[in-house]
Amino acid sequence: MEKLQGFEFWRETLQSARYVLAPMVEQSELAWRLLSRRHGAQLCYTPMLHAQVFLRDTNYRRENLYNEVSPEDRPLITQFCANDPEVFVQAALLAQDYCDAIDLNLGCPQMIAKRGHYGVYLQDEWELLERMIKLANEKLSVPVTCKIRVFPEVEKTVKYAKMLEKAGCQLLTVHGRTKDQKGALTGVASWEHIKAVREAVNIPVFANGNIQHLSDVQRCMEETGVQGVMSAEGNLHNPALFEGRSPPVWEMAEEYLEVVQKHPPCTLSYVRAHLFKLWHHTLQIHQDLREELAKAKNLAGIEEVNRQLKQRCQEEMAKEESDRHHTGLPLPHWICQPYVRPAPKDPGRENGQKAPEVKAVSMKRALEDSDGPNDSLSKNKQKKKARNPHKNFCPELKPKYIKCEQCGNPKGNKCVFNLCRGCCKKKAFKEVADCPSHGLRFKTKAQKQGSSGAGGGQINGSSSVQTEPCATVPDQPAAQALA
Repeated sequence: MEKLQGFEFWRETLQSARYVLAPMVEQSELAWRLLSRRHGAQLCYTPMLHAQVFLRDTNYRRENLYNEVSPEDRPLITQFCANDPEVFVQAALLAQDYCDAIDLNLGCPQMIAKRGHYGVYLQDEWELLERMIKLANEKLSVPVTCKIRVFPEVEKTVKYAKMLEKAGCQLLTVHGRTKDQKGALTGVASWEHIKAVREAVNIPVFANGNIQHLSDVQRCMEETGVQGVMSAEGNLHNPALFEGRSPPVWEMAEEYLEVVQKHPPCTLSYVRAHLFKLWHHTLQIHQDLREELAKAKNLAGIEEVNRQLKQRCQEEMAKEESDRHHTGLPLPHWICQPYVRPAPKDPGRENGQKAPEVKAVSMKRALEDSDGPNDSLSKNKQKKKARNPHKNFCPELKPKYIKCEQCGNPKGNKCVFNLCRGCCKKKAFKEVADCPSHGLRFKTKAQKQGSSGAGGGQINGSSSVQTEPCATVPDQPAAQALA
C-alpha cells in the first residue's frame, strides 16, 4: 500500500484532527491520552522516547510503547529524540507498527536535551536534519513529521520549515517560542511566526503555544490558518479544555484514576504528577495534603488524598462567599483552570531602584546554602522542598549523627555496642551476642540450637550426652555453636 503524504495523510489517517494532545515526557502516557480523548482530543502523541535507548533496550520498548497499545488510542504519533540518522530510523522501524506516524522532536529546550545534543539544539544543523528526515521518509512505512521551535527571525523560521518539508516532513508542528523561552522566561508564543510558516509550506501545520481555553484554540486557527492546535500545559490543568468545559477538579481526577485502574501498569510517579497539576491551585491552600500526596506509596494512597481534597472543597462550597478562600483566580480553586506563571523578577531592581552589584559566584553559593524562600534554591532543592516543606538545606541546622567508634559511619541509635550495623554484625558474631536494634540474634540462635541438642540426648536415653558441652555453648565461638 502506498504511503499517504501531506494533506491526504492528515485527512485520511489522522481523520482531519484539529484538537491535538502534545507529546509530554512522563505525562502523555496511555491513561492520560485516553482521558483526553474522552474529552475532545482527536489526535495524541506518545511521550518523547530516546531513540538510542529504544533501539538497545527491550524493556524500555515494552514499558513505553508495546505495553501501551489500545484500539481506543488511535490515531497516535510516536515521538523520538535523536541526533543520528541511522539510530533514528532503526528505532522508528521498531515502532512504526504501533502508531500512525513517527515524529522527530526538534523543540525540546531543556538542559538534558542540550547535554544529549537533541531537540531544539539541532535547529542550526540543517544538513544533519535533512539527512535524518530524508532517510526516515525513504525507509519507513508511515509518514515522518516534525515538531519545531521558531527562530527569533520570521524569515529564518520560514526557511527552516521549507527545508524540513523538502526533506520529506509530511506534517509540521510549530511551537511559537524560541529556544530561550522556557521556565520563568516562557513568555508569549508568536502566532505571527506560525502564520508565516503555514502560508509558506504545502503540508499541514499544527500550532502550539498560548492555548489555555477552547476560545484560544478557535482564535489561533482563525489568525494563523493552521489545520490543528496542540495543547500541553493547558491540557494538564484541564483535560476537558477541547470540550470548552471547566469541570470540578475531582471529576477529572476520579475519572483519570479510574482509567489508570483499567489500563495498568501505570507508573505511580506519572499518576502523582498528574494529580499535582490538576489540584495545583487547591494544594496551595491545603499544604498538609500536598505533603501527603508527595509521600503516597501506592494508588490507594493517592486516591485517599484525592478523596480528602474533594471533601474539603465540597465543605468550602457549602460556606458563604465571604468565608471561602480568596485566591485571586478567575474561578474557584476547585475548578479546572490554567496556571499562569508569574512574571520573572528583575534581579537588578528592587522597589524601582537599582540594586547594588554582587559577585555572582559568592551570591549563588550563599543562596544555595541558605534556608530562605524557594526562589533562592536550585530547582532540585525546590522540588524537594515542595515534597517536604520542613526540609532544610543549611548545614548548620542539619541533625548531627553520632559516629561509629570503629569506622566513623553513623552509629545505630540503640545499638548495644554503639556501632554502625556493619561493625556491630562483626562484633556480635565474634562474641555470640544479640543486638535487637540491628536485628542480630547470634546468641538467641546459639541457645536454641543448644537446647534442641540437649533434648535430642534425652530422647536417646544417653546420660553422657546430657553432660556434654551444651551448657557451655554461649561461651564457645559463634562458628562452633552454629555449626
